[in-house]
Amino acid sequence: MTGFMAFQSLVTIVVWAVFAVLKVWAFIDCLRQRPDAFPAVQRQSKALWLILTGISALTGLLFDPLGIIGLAGVVVALVYLFEVRPRIQELTRY
Repeated sequence: MTGFMAFQSLVTIVVWAVFAVLKVWAFIDCLRQRPDAFPAVQRQSKALWLILTGISALTGLLFDPLGIIGLAGVVVALVYLFEVRPRIQELTRY
């Protein structure tokens, strides 16, 4: 049983690290975007996305990554990275 518990701990650490990197990446990327790009792609303001991704990054440090709050933070980061960010990049590319 000890081997299984060690494996489970290792998986939890790896998942925590992946989720933490994802959340911090979303926050830093949001910081780097122009404020006028968010309304231009019909998304909420940069300030709101900074708050959401910032709280998301904090949840990775303060809460269980597989708990409901940790997973909600992952969802926020994924929405930003795969919905908002590509639209902003498409707009600011030219």
